[in-house]
Parts: sequence; C-alpha cells; structure tokens
Amino acid sequence: MLKCISSMATRQVLAQMAAAFEAASGCTVEIESLGGVDALRRVQSGEAFDAVFLAADAIDQLIAQGRIVPGSKRDLMRSPVAVAVRAGAPQPHIGSEQALREAVLACPHIGYSTGPSGVALMALFERWGIASAVRERLVQARPGVPVGTLLARGEVSLGFQQLSELMNLEGIDLVGTLPEAVQIVTTFSAGLCAGSAQADAVHRMLAFMAGPQALDAKRRHGMEPI
Repeated sequence: MLKCISSMATRQVLAQMAAAFEAASGCTVEIESLGGVDALRRVQSGEAFDAVFLAADAIDQLIAQGRIVPGSKRDLMRSPVAVAVRAGAPQPHIGSEQALREAVLACPHIGYSTGPSGVALMALFERWGIASAVRERLVQARPGVPVGTLLARGEVSLGFQQLSELMNLEGIDLVGTLPEAVQIVTTFSAGLCAGSAQADAVHRMLAFMAGPQALDAKRRHGMEPI
C-alpha cells in the first residue's frame, strides 16, 4: 500500500485517479487529504509517507528540505480560482477586472483560503489599492474548511477559492472563474518522499496520474491537465 498525503483542493480528483491506478496496477493507494498548510507541516515534521501531493511551491520547499527526492517532482494539473455566493443570492458581475474589483468593494464579508490562492488574492487586493479598505471584511477559512462552507453558513457573502474546491458543494452557487487579466492559477504537483521504501510503485503511480488516462478525471473536477 502507498501512503500519501494531499491538500483538500485535490482530494476528489486524486481519489478518482488513485482508484483508476489501483484497478490498473493492483497497488493499493491511501491518500489523506487535509488543509495544505497542515499537510506541509506534517511532511516537514518527518511523518512517513510514500508520496505528497501539494501546490508546486510547497513541493519545491520539501525538495529543498530533503523531504522529497530531487528529480521526482511531477506537475500534474492546474486549478483556477473561482468566485461563489450563497445559494440563491444575487450574483455580482465579475466579467472584467474592474467589475470584480467593484464587487469586492461592495461585499460586506469576503471569504478566502489559507492556501496559495488566498495569498495571491491578498496580493491582488494590495495591487488594486483596496487592501486596507476590505481588511475588516475578510474572513479566512480555517485549514481544511472549504470557503464554500462559510458561504453556505452565511458567514461570508462572496467566496474565493480553487474551482475544484467550490464545484459541487451544496448551499452555494458558482459565479465563475476570475477574469483572465487577474486569474490566479495554482499548479499542483507530486513527489516521492525521501524515506519511502516503495519508490518504483510511486513512480508508476505518478506516471499514471500524469498520463492520458487521467485527463478526463482532471477536467471533470475543474482542473487543467499539464
């Protein structure tokens, strides 16, 4: 059995790809999914895994720290950031950069994530010159809690997160992805853990997930194949 860890953003697509790999290879794969920040910390602490699935920059950190084998990194897919509202709520116009900026300024409570998309969103607000104006209205979801959950509870009225994490959630309506001019795209990658005793099996799994047999699963879950 391969023991793996991932962020929540890739939980559903990885589950589907892992099931397909199991069927094709007979190798069992167990993937624990949690907030990306917490997943990174657990690998950094030395907890034993065979493979890690995280944002590309986090994988690079783990390589630099000796937790992932150099040369084993595989870029698997990209995920854009999307905007959502509570189910039934009016949907703002976000078709242009200016429209999105106005929607943010008009929003009483804005939800965002702890992951790389959240960091990039804060940088966008800074670039727009509205960071101080919206600071008191920002609500950051706890690691492992989807922004969509905050929307469904009525704790925020506009939510930003990876499309893959907002898709198919009950209690919310998807408005759409960010305009191309300001789109935030996260690359999700994987790597072989330095302490794994199953390197060959991990390499086979990652090659399978990077191959043509995984294209449909990625697209179905809002991901762009690499």
